Amino acid sequence: MTGQRPRRPAPSGTAGGSGGSPPGASTSGGPGGSAAVASAAQPPTRPHFTGRAAILAIVLCAIALSLAYPVREYISQRRQIDQLRAQGAQIQQQRHRLESERRLLHSPVYIAQQARDRLHMCLPTQMCYEIIGKSAKPKDVAAGVAAAPWYAKLWSSVQQANAAQGNDRAEPARRQHATRTHQRSGEHRA
Repeated sequence: MTGQRPRRPAPSGTAGGSGGSPPGASTSGGPGGSAAVASAAQPPTRPHFTGRAAILAIVLCAIALSLAYPVREYISQRRQIDQLRAQGAQIQQQRHRLESERRLLHSPVYIAQQARDRLHMCLPTQMCYEIIGKSAKPKDVAAGVAAAPWYAKLWSSVQQANAAQGNDRAEPARRQHATRTHQRSGEHRA
């Protein structure tokens, strides 16, 4: 018995002999006998999808479906928390800016500076002068001089004056032309 495998018992549903050979198959050493022995030695094939696998698949699907909604809610709540934190940080920045502006507005030096700049007020001990017309700052004058030479400015002012004068002359000429055409059309009718 050494080196030999133990034989499996034949299934109970087979008929006709020992060894689990199909009916009409001989077990002798004839030509059909060796094929019958080889088929009996192979184990029966199992189906790929068993009942246990189906139950396991159903359980896994149920777990996945039961976890889908809470996970989605968790993700949306985390997103909302992040948005609220960003909004809170933005509000804190605005609060700090407004507090610094409040401190600045309560400063007597800043108030006096704004009164001089915006309201043109001065202290009783000071002599104030106000320039009427365009207020020219040294930076603005230097930028205007560097932008265009004097003759270019002169020529552009001449062109603007000519264009304005041309528009004034063109308007009465149009009126005269319209009157003449109206009179001529009346002459042709008579």
